[in-house]
Amino acid sequence: MHAPQAVNSRWQRALRSLLYGSGIDRNVKARARIGLAIFAFVGIYAIIALRLVMLTVTPEGLSTRRGVGQDAVSTARPDILDRNGEILATDVKTPSLFGEPRKIIDVDEAVELLTAVMPDLDATELRERLSSKRGFVWLKREITPEQQHEIHRLGVPGIGFFTENKRIYPNGPVVSHVIGHVNIDNQGIAGIEKWLDGRGLADLHMAGLATDRLQASVELAVDLRVQYALRNELVAAREKYKAKAAAGIITDVRTGEIVAMVSDPDYDPNSPREANDPTRINRLTTGVYEMGSTFKALTLAMALDSGKIGLNSTFDARLPLRYGKFSINDFHAQKRVLTVPEIFTYSSNIGTARMALALGVDYHKAFLKKLGQLDRLRTELPESAEPLVPKRWAELNTVTISFGHGLSVAPLQAVMGISAVVNGGNMIPPTFLKRSEAEALKLAHRVVKPETSDKMRYLMRLNAEKGTAARADVKGYYVGGKTGSSEKVVAGRYSKTQLLTSFTAILPSDNPRYLLLIMLDEPQPTPESKGVATSGWNAVPVGGAVIARVAPLLGLAPRFDLPPADQLILAVTASTKGTR
Repeated sequence: MHAPQAVNSRWQRALRSLLYGSGIDRNVKARARIGLAIFAFVGIYAIIALRLVMLTVTPEGLSTRRGVGQDAVSTARPDILDRNGEILATDVKTPSLFGEPRKIIDVDEAVELLTAVMPDLDATELRERLSSKRGFVWLKREITPEQQHEIHRLGVPGIGFFTENKRIYPNGPVVSHVIGHVNIDNQGIAGIEKWLDGRGLADLHMAGLATDRLQASVELAVDLRVQYALRNELVAAREKYKAKAAAGIITDVRTGEIVAMVSDPDYDPNSPREANDPTRINRLTTGVYEMGSTFKALTLAMALDSGKIGLNSTFDARLPLRYGKFSINDFHAQKRVLTVPEIFTYSSNIGTARMALALGVDYHKAFLKKLGQLDRLRTELPESAEPLVPKRWAELNTVTISFGHGLSVAPLQAVMGISAVVNGGNMIPPTFLKRSEAEALKLAHRVVKPETSDKMRYLMRLNAEKGTAARADVKGYYVGGKTGSSEKVVAGRYSKTQLLTSFTAILPSDNPRYLLLIMLDEPQPTPESKGVATSGWNAVPVGGAVIARVAPLLGLAPRFDLPPADQLILAVTASTKGTR
């Protein structure tokens, strides 16, 4: 027993020596410890006081949000701006009405008073909420300042207000299919708004860190002025041609930036319920279509890039192509042997199909794959559609796909491919965000030779000089283009009367900067078209009107008295070929 006691005694002496030291007055030590304790308590109380001050001056702090419990709160979102700094989406502060059922003294009285101020409140639902055992319940989100004032005057215990952020779109429907919209909790559920949440904004909301001070504005590539002009022309065109829908897009072929995108009918993101209407979808990214003869630009680029076919090559278009019960004909039938430029300007289905057949099914399929036409196109917009690709790709598929039937793609997808064959041969993924040419080149990959691109720009310009795109040849801007009129599939068969017409334009053709796509769904004939509703009579003149309005906005100066395409484009190509 003595040994353990001796050990304990030694430990006690060591502990006292550690606490008090040796040879030091214990009274001095005691006073030091008391001073330290006082200092610690003062520090703790100072922190508590500072926190109370912060909560007082910041009513929307984290503690306020915790008091909401499980109910969602409309937290802040960054402003969305166009490329020139114009506001496309922003937050405003708005009061919302809540109740604390445990503090309600007389539920019936509270219901009677609140419904007198806001008759749109459902009395039964309101009574159920205020009779619950919860500590917090929403009664009405986003009330007016007048309603807040009237309810405040009532002085009902357990009724309060919470200032939330409400999303506002000052341009209404003008940019709706790009911006998208949010729900009542300020959470993005479509368009760029949804993309923002996917980039981490939703996580910031959950953590209570998405405050106004922490968020930088998001700058888009969209130019609001150009967007407005494009939409104005498309709305007018839809009315003029009695079309089911009209859509258009303008991209910078050097950067992949989407400068404007409109799909009409659209909707007002301030009233997001309109977005549920299936006729108001974004046809440029979520719809897939057989793009018709605009796809011939890709087929001819494939043929010229192969090195086996040149501008002077000829193909027999005297007779239709027959595959079993199918017959391939030309709308503008020439019934003779055609050169490659003639195939493009006359939009010959037969000549285009023969070119594709000359290269083979596998070559054709691989080329379209390389140009991104067989896979879903991904952009910042979450809404995108998968192309409809034949399960079995046989020779007949190559024939029809060569002139734009039998393969359905998102129109933006086709725009990306055509941009690549006219911008020098670089495939650049499209973007709704601002991007420099240097940044674009880092993302680009070559899909056709530069000389192939030169030839395609020549063909596009030639088509505006003497082909189907002549009605869009706006003087001064050296426009090039390709038309397309595809028969829609109705009840499993191609309709002769229901058309999707399109027009793809580049400007200027000698050194393209912008590409324009116009698309009309089921346009009707007009008196001047004499019963015809093909692209040259509707989509092309609409494209011309759009170019005349937006070219100055895009900073393109008009140039007059330019020589024909063979002298300007092909001559420059020949002189620079040796330096490439």
